[in-house]
Amino acid sequence: MKTTFAFAAVAAFVAVSAPAHADNMVFSSWGGTTQDAQKAAWASPFTEKTGITVVQDGPTDYGKLKAMVEAGQVTWDVVDVEGDYAAQAGKNGQLEKLDFSVIDKSKLDPRFVTDYSVGSFYYSFVIGCNADAVSACPKTWADLFDTAKFPGKRTFYKWSAPGVIEAALLADGVAADKLYPLDLDRAFKKLDTIKSDIVWWSGGAQSQQLLASAEAPFGSVWNGRMTALAASGIKTETSWEQNITAADSLVVPKGSPNVEAAMKFIAMATSAEPQAALAKATGYAPINFDSAKLMDPETAKTLPDQQTARQVNADMNYWADNRDAIGEKWYAWQAK
Repeated sequence: MKTTFAFAAVAAFVAVSAPAHADNMVFSSWGGTTQDAQKAAWASPFTEKTGITVVQDGPTDYGKLKAMVEAGQVTWDVVDVEGDYAAQAGKNGQLEKLDFSVIDKSKLDPRFVTDYSVGSFYYSFVIGCNADAVSACPKTWADLFDTAKFPGKRTFYKWSAPGVIEAALLADGVAADKLYPLDLDRAFKKLDTIKSDIVWWSGGAQSQQLLASAEAPFGSVWNGRMTALAASGIKTETSWEQNITAADSLVVPKGSPNVEAAMKFIAMATSAEPQAALAKATGYAPINFDSAKLMDPETAKTLPDQQTARQVNADMNYWADNRDAIGEKWYAWQAK
């Protein structure tokens, strides 16, 4: 999970948090430039159309979400989560079923639609580099694990989720179509070779900061964060070689105080124009099939769905089924 809060602490938090009123709702996401873009592309137009104010919160925290649901004190209405978490939380009864009489799923990529979730955006883990800070940038996962050729700190995603384990196995020579089931022992052995040189990022904004400051001038990051970093004026390089794809999802926590508003918000967020607007702002691909025709070709060609020839698709169903077991081993390895 992204962050783990003690249940008692969260219970205390939700006990004193006032639920959203009927004329507003709460949206939680990951913060930084991505949530800023979601606010502009989704929340502001939604408020203009419906009169419902969208209160921003975050960052998304799975321990906090679970504690809210279990305590019956839910203060979030729509939450942006990772796809594998959405699949698991739906099965565990932590989410409301989506109302597809309100949300039109006919134009949505079916890979990212379940009874309890729809895609938020489609992204890739890429190899990102601050080109001003180093003499050469890594191009492959093997390069990123080569501390002799590319000395210095490198950054990886801190939490147990698709991306890092796959990258380690690819760097160790595992074929893309042979990744699953994941060989965790082999992955951890490969990660051991660079463990002392890893600076972990826990949220997208932090990954940008690490690269921008050159504390870790290269690493595995979400492609949209490289788009944002390049827009800030920093000279960047992004390698799409074996980019590892996944998607975020929009969910409604079980017991949301504003379920009706939440369904309307998701309907708006996943419609063609708001999805296109988010893609233009973030570099993440839309999950609505009609969005592409609303985007100029120059923008569209920079998105993950245009990099399919070099893609490795993370298996969300495998992760949903094995998330807890992988997480236990992942955090035990990190703590060593």
